[in-house]
Amino acid sequence: MERQKPVTTSRMRKMKKDGIPISMITAYDYPSARLAEEAGIDVILVGDSLGNVVLGYESTLPVTLDDMIYHTRAVTRAVSAAFVVTDMPFMTYHGGTDTALANAGRIMREGMGKAVKMEGGKEIADTVAAIVRAGVPVMGHIGFTPQSLHQIGGYKVQGKNSAQAEKMLEDAKALEQAGAFAIVLELVTEELAARITGELDIPTIGIGAGAGCDGQVLVFHDLLQYGSEGPAKKFVKTYANLGQQIREGIAQYVKDVKNRCFPGDEHSFHMDHDVVEYLYGGTKRS
Repeated sequence: MERQKPVTTSRMRKMKKDGIPISMITAYDYPSARLAEEAGIDVILVGDSLGNVVLGYESTLPVTLDDMIYHTRAVTRAVSAAFVVTDMPFMTYHGGTDTALANAGRIMREGMGKAVKMEGGKEIADTVAAIVRAGVPVMGHIGFTPQSLHQIGGYKVQGKNSAQAEKMLEDAKALEQAGAFAIVLELVTEELAARITGELDIPTIGIGAGAGCDGQVLVFHDLLQYGSEGPAKKFVKTYANLGQQIREGIAQYVKDVKNRCFPGDEHSFHMDHDVVEYLYGGTKRS
């Protein structure tokens, strides 16, 4: 695929205005990001979901700032066109503005990403505004917010009643007013997501929020079935089953090793004949 021009916040805003959907994927390492970039992805999110799919935690809560910086560095080394956004992990932006600024600064300076993502609405608007004023682009995230998993009470679709819908619309507008350049809407009813999208001048990126958003995001490991298979998610479409192919490939390798079919002669290296003659009298030692 022909290399695209670098994606920027202003370009994403123009994409919304022109009705061009924004494609976004999570990626956590160099090869994944490189493949996504080559496929023409617009935005790569280094999500704290790496806690679940890469580090083996049950939630995103144990993920540290150092984890996010480490994985962001790997991703940014792989891309030149895609816009890289990094999640600020649990409790790294709730301890006061100074702490949030310092942590966002570390992500940008050490991770070399282009923006940070923060979960929450009106309650974090002042912090978002401070980080934006400092020159760091911020992507918001409302609806189901994984860092609030235990407070919410599980993986629940948001916006099913009028109170939730009204609050979420207020949260979205507060984030836009604070300077966020885009907002992720996760597990939100399609009707509400479309309403929020229509009310904002900044793009919305949906995950489990229907087709009315300005863009969509899926987790690399979900859409490619890379890794152990888990419960099916209604909002995920599987585009390839790499996990099955990888398991079958490794199983065949194990079989070949056990049966001494690998390595074959074509995978081995040999001495020159005269060296063999000199060392072993014409017979190679095993």
